[in-house]
Amino acid sequence: MGSYQWSAEKFSSRFAIPIAVSAVSFAAIFIRFSDAHPVAISFYRFFFSTMILSIFVPFRIDEFKKITRREWITLLSTGFFLSFHMVAWVSSLNYTTVASSVVLVTAHPLLVSWISSRYLGEETSKRAYGGIIFALAGIFIMAFSDYSVSKWSLFGDLLAILAMFSVTGYIIRGRQLRQKFSVVTYAFCVYGFSTLFLAAFSLGFSTSFQIYPVREYLIFFSLALIPTMLGHTLYNWALKFVQARVVSVSLLGEPIGATILAFLILNEIPPTLTIFGASITLIGIFICEKYG
Repeated sequence: MGSYQWSAEKFSSRFAIPIAVSAVSFAAIFIRFSDAHPVAISFYRFFFSTMILSIFVPFRIDEFKKITRREWITLLSTGFFLSFHMVAWVSSLNYTTVASSVVLVTAHPLLVSWISSRYLGEETSKRAYGGIIFALAGIFIMAFSDYSVSKWSLFGDLLAILAMFSVTGYIIRGRQLRQKFSVVTYAFCVYGFSTLFLAAFSLGFSTSFQIYPVREYLIFFSLALIPTMLGHTLYNWALKFVQARVVSVSLLGEPIGATILAFLILNEIPPTLTIFGASITLIGIFICEKYG
């Protein structure tokens, strides 16, 4: 068992997490191609993800039967954290700059590290904290190159902060629950509850349940298959074998991956300052994972 645990941890840090970072980086590209409301996009993303995972549910029936009432409540809260994160983050982009939103949302590694070291017993070294701060500095530099101001920016910043807190709760809960549940059981429950919450959120916009062109549904399914199944689900798998801090910091790679994909697919050439900031962030991620 010890050998398996070590192998799984090594595979998570060297292969699973980098693949997950690459996969979630496609989310911004797919969203850019869609004309649907952001809440509708989030709803269908997790609806299709839940449908994909339902294929494997029959093989985990015994595990579902053993879930206690308290664990169901914890899974429900985790789904709420994930859904609220999606709504708050996407909505923040309508009021504040991409720069401000990204900086505030990606501040979660510091909060995750503090909570995991205090309540999960996962010690975080000074070098790891240094790597986190270094990575965040890179994100700030990337954001600075795209900075602008609007009168609604303060409200948008508040939404981004709420998104940061909710993704922190999602990661910490995931680290706790993945010690007991398989990734299929955990992800199916969390994505399913997220879908229900997003459906409730959608009622206020009357957008999710309208009929969309086939092109939009293909985009929704692509979001479910790549950024969610290959991205979030791989993150959730890795949460059993690596510390929550490592997964949290690795998420800082998403805006970097999205920038690269935007260049390759959308011909968006990033400013020199953005490339410089991305390089610093990558160095910070390496320091945190190596010396954590």
